[in-house]
Amino acid sequence: MVIAIEQAIAAPYCTRQLADLGARVIKIERPDGGDFARAYDTRARGLASHFVWTNRSKESVTFDLKRPGALEAVQRLIAHADVFVQNLAPGAAARLGLADGVLRSTYKQLITCNISGYGPNGPWEKRKAYDLLIQAEAGFLSTTGTPDAVAKAGISIADIAAGTMAFQGILACLLRRAKSGQGDHVEVSMLEAMVEWMGYPLYYAMDGAQPPARAGAGHATIFPYGPYETADGMVLFGLQNDREWAAFTTIVLQRPEWASEARFKGNAGRMKERAEIDAVICDTFRKLPSNEAISRLETAGIGTARVNDMSAVWDHPQLRSRKRWAYIETPAGPMPSLRPISGESWQPRMDPVPSLGQHTEAVLKEFGLTEFRES
Repeated sequence: MVIAIEQAIAAPYCTRQLADLGARVIKIERPDGGDFARAYDTRARGLASHFVWTNRSKESVTFDLKRPGALEAVQRLIAHADVFVQNLAPGAAARLGLADGVLRSTYKQLITCNISGYGPNGPWEKRKAYDLLIQAEAGFLSTTGTPDAVAKAGISIADIAAGTMAFQGILACLLRRAKSGQGDHVEVSMLEAMVEWMGYPLYYAMDGAQPPARAGAGHATIFPYGPYETADGMVLFGLQNDREWAAFTTIVLQRPEWASEARFKGNAGRMKERAEIDAVICDTFRKLPSNEAISRLETAGIGTARVNDMSAVWDHPQLRSRKRWAYIETPAGPMPSLRPISGESWQPRMDPVPSLGQHTEAVLKEFGLTEFRES
């Protein structure tokens, strides 16, 4: 069982993944609005898109943690738990008596996980840490966008990185506990999770070397690799080696003489002659309908993709063919949801998204906590 005092994206995404694998997740929320991600928008049929995504298969229990007795009730729930996850503001858990060290000194088998922006200690411990701020601090913004302007990721990538790292750490602690019988603690910062994902540009630019150039939707160091306009839309493709280059020039560009051109040999050679090659690619593709462009690319064995919008992803033929969409219940009715990872011998949980406080009464009764019922 997992007890989570969580909000926004990072911690809820971590615990939803635990719920996917079968964990019982009890989500502690404030009675006056709950997790503030519930109010991010109303685009998912009246519900918040972020909240629907990160909170299925959980039980919502409301407590006013400033009210006498509420913290005792939470601690009594934690006494039954395997894992406690929190991403409150720095220092808030300690002020509530829920610091990891205090909890694990009482509950020896408990695994605790704190998720924060910058991690404990250090000069930035108490700084506010929203996703975009972490993208900037971790160097991510410096690698995305065009030569003229940086661009953020279109999704909460720093939150997702932190939630994924926390999920992995908790699983490792559970495996360790199965052998040792002892609980453990996982400390995750959004900054460190995002910097881990920045490994390639960090090493590329080490020792004062030039960082990868911002290349829009293209690739900074591999060419050709990126989107190109066609006569009626856009396609994206990428080359990885000289064999693909020979096929590309012969079948797609219909310039077979380029296949053996010495100055185009190797990715380094093509990068050096990028301007000349790019001009020919652009001219060729602007004259081709998307279907013909993709047909030539596939005939040449070149990896390609359409630049889909959200509607096209919902209707993606590969996801549909593999039956990757299921339905989950929500307070707004059934909604489609991508099936998470599964094994051959087990299926993931895909239980409802809870309404605020939906399970408070049942959980209080189950654990003998009805005296803490709020009036």
